Amino acid sequence: MPVHYVTYEGIKFPPAYNSEHSLSFAHNEFLVRDDDIFNVTYPKSGMRGTVWMTEILSLIHSHGCPGWSQTVLNSDRMPWFSTRLGLESALSYPPPRLLTCHLPRHIFPKSFSRSSAKVIYTLRDPRDVVVSYYYFSKMCNSYEDPTSFEQFLRDFLNGELPHGSWFEHVRGWMEMKDKDNFFFITYEELKQDLCGSVRRLCQFLGQDLDDEAISSVVQNASFTAMRENPMCSSILLPADIMDQTKGQFLRKGICGDWENHFTVVQSETFDKIYRDRMRGLNMTFPWDR
Repeated sequence: MPVHYVTYEGIKFPPAYNSEHSLSFAHNEFLVRDDDIFNVTYPKSGMRGTVWMTEILSLIHSHGCPGWSQTVLNSDRMPWFSTRLGLESALSYPPPRLLTCHLPRHIFPKSFSRSSAKVIYTLRDPRDVVVSYYYFSKMCNSYEDPTSFEQFLRDFLNGELPHGSWFEHVRGWMEMKDKDNFFFITYEELKQDLCGSVRRLCQFLGQDLDDEAISSVVQNASFTAMRENPMCSSILLPADIMDQTKGQFLRKGICGDWENHFTVVQSETFDKIYRDRMRGLNMTFPWDR
């Protein structure tokens, strides 16, 4: 069956949990508090990067104690405040709020600019994003089933997938890279040095965790621990939203899987468009080296 996406400000959003009202409210009326912490990503930014960062932030919030993460669904710990269900949760959430979204910078809550709330932005090699997003779209019934990887890659490069252009998403958020209330990290850095990344996050958040608490965060935010924790996978989602027979939500959690999917021509085309679209950003990411 065809999927009828919700459209807001020219960007398509999956219909199962988004509405024009929830997106408009999040953009124009949502009141950001100074102690809010936002977990922002483009979809499928690693294991999913959104879910991984949710787990890390939840564990830091709990000073390393895994009880909260193991007993409360991740979407209840960090509501998706621009969605229909998440908005209601976010509005009743006691401070300090941990909040999640895939919103690009230009439709993020307007009240954010008048606050000292903090944003943590996780990004990932866009080639791996394409592969992960492709398999996720095949599983999730709120997305059109891709006709082929080649077509999906073309739609990604043209910014025609749900949630819009990866390039515009990254460029929009990277305009904040020098702000004190903005922290960005790559999925690749998290994979390479999770302990060091957690320490940097604690410093940014003003959370003084001892070595034992840091070790607990790292251990409980590992790929293995998360895969075994039903509170941070899609295993509890109903079949009409997530078809578990078509794949795994936490699929591989590796870097460089794109090499198993891209042809030489696709890789060369991608590199050319990537260089063109990222020109002038003056930033070097792990996948650029």
